Amino acid sequence: MSNGRIPEEVIEKVLKHHDIVDVVGRYVHLSKQGHYMKGLCPFHSEKTPSFTVTPEKQIYHCYGCGAGGGAIRFLMEIEGFTFIEAINQMAAEANLDLGIDLGSDTPSQQNPEKTKLYEAYEFTGKLYQHILKNTEQGKQAMEYLRSRGLNDKLIDTFGIGYAPSNWDTLAQLLEKRQYALPLMEKGGLLSARQEGQGYFDKFRDRIMFPIHDWKGRLIAFAGRAMGEAQPKYLNSPETMLFHKSKSLYNMHLARPQIRKLQQIVVFEGYMDVIKAWDAGITNGVATMGTALTEEHTDVIRKQADQVTVAYDGDSAGQNAAYKSIPILEQAGCLVKIAMIPNAQDPDDFITHHGSERFVREVIENAVPSIKYKLLYFRKNFKLQEDGEKLRYMQQALKIIADITSPIEREHYVRELSTEFRYSFETTLQNLNEIRLQAEKSSNSGDNKAKAWNNVRNERTPREQTAVSPNQDAERQLLAIMLHDRDVTDYVKQNLGDQFNEDAHAVLAAYLYSYYEQGYEPNASSFIAMLQEEELEGLASSIAMMGNAYWINNQVVDDCISKIKKYKLQQLIKQKTEEMIVAERSGDLKMAGQIGNEITSLVKQLKSS
Repeated sequence: MSNGRIPEEVIEKVLKHHDIVDVVGRYVHLSKQGHYMKGLCPFHSEKTPSFTVTPEKQIYHCYGCGAGGGAIRFLMEIEGFTFIEAINQMAAEANLDLGIDLGSDTPSQQNPEKTKLYEAYEFTGKLYQHILKNTEQGKQAMEYLRSRGLNDKLIDTFGIGYAPSNWDTLAQLLEKRQYALPLMEKGGLLSARQEGQGYFDKFRDRIMFPIHDWKGRLIAFAGRAMGEAQPKYLNSPETMLFHKSKSLYNMHLARPQIRKLQQIVVFEGYMDVIKAWDAGITNGVATMGTALTEEHTDVIRKQADQVTVAYDGDSAGQNAAYKSIPILEQAGCLVKIAMIPNAQDPDDFITHHGSERFVREVIENAVPSIKYKLLYFRKNFKLQEDGEKLRYMQQALKIIADITSPIEREHYVRELSTEFRYSFETTLQNLNEIRLQAEKSSNSGDNKAKAWNNVRNERTPREQTAVSPNQDAERQLLAIMLHDRDVTDYVKQNLGDQFNEDAHAVLAAYLYSYYEQGYEPNASSFIAMLQEEELEGLASSIAMMGNAYWINNQVVDDCISKIKKYKLQQLIKQKTEEMIVAERSGDLKMAGQIGNEITSLVKQLKSS
């Protein structure tokens, strides 16, 4: 097996201490479906789950993009680990002594700049916390935080700190600890002086909110100005660690509760998240002052099915909430919008009305997206005037017409007709006319959304191509071999390396070797030992075929016969083409010899 210097018994030892459902479940929300677990593929964007985990076989396979393998391959793909890094990680999590030195093939060697930046950010976060809590410089900032209702527990939970007003406090300390200052500038912690002489701190005289990735690694900061300084909030720039369009504040702390509830609350700002956390909403994240992006929704949808958007109650916040609806719904989320009265933001509401009212009146009373759209447009019409009322009715019916569920459509039509005292039947007829007109005018041809889109991680969703009878026979045979040592021995004696597909021949050769070394049938262990991404994906796909073909010995013989016949059929086809070429060139003697070969091959085909 091509597993480098790691013995197969080490791989088996590691896999025995890790259930693939637990490994994958840290990254993908899985739902039980019969003998399988299903979820949205983490390697490409999709709305309908095609990612399948089989606990019995300890493997995963995506029917959309073809990704597949066992727990080790999954960690390699999702984390960017090498094989050795994945083994080391899993061994450390299980407190396993592997008995051998796997070497120091660590992420630091793969990307030393990133590793140094992670270290520098961690140091900087602790420094800012220390200055806030233990120095004279941090007193004013601490008083401000207290005035905003933040206690010591909240400050510690969210790692809030203070960057002093000095120009180079951080720069000096980073240099003293031998961090390369040009890298620190590249990573967003420092700025270079215009005259090119040295560096100064990126953040000064600001309350510091650390931003983490979903794993809890500190990757950026948001600094809130003290007093009237502008901008009010200053975020770290885009770096190799931090991408604002993909990052969600507090995802690392909120993630366990999000996955438990399958619900996520999206806020606009840091203080909203923190105050909501204190109010008991521990599944809240924030977009950090930027509009919700498709990248954000990709992260959200893989963690939760239901999203409550709790943006500020002013017009800007409500406009942003409205714009978020189609982005979230296109990703397959069930969306609700929290209505905050009197143009307040969540922080203000909690401060003035308390946690209990915020949870009960704002979060739990959030309205479905359709209801919100109706309310959103309603404010643009003077409903006391008949003409305006009719215009609103038409606008509202167009919104309702987009609802796919007939029951939901009827519910809102009835609500609308009752409020404005129109006949339900007439209103429904008007709605149906709008739907019919929209259907006629829409281009129902080539512009339909594709089932697979928005590729992630450079993995392209694949087209579903037809499998030839020969390919099917070879896959059937390999599926049986994966789970039966005796069948594998029989295939080796009667077919050997005569598989027609190169990848199938390679898998067969690995299976022969696997069983010769005394291993018992185990799809997960075998796949892990392949250590080749394409082979692991193919093997997982074959392993997912199940027991449908494991009927009796006749099935095995039929597969072998089909495989052998296919080779003869291809050879007859090739010889026939050669004979035609010889005849056209006038070489009748050669054509006759090839004809004899074809006759012999045809006899072999009939007798096989």
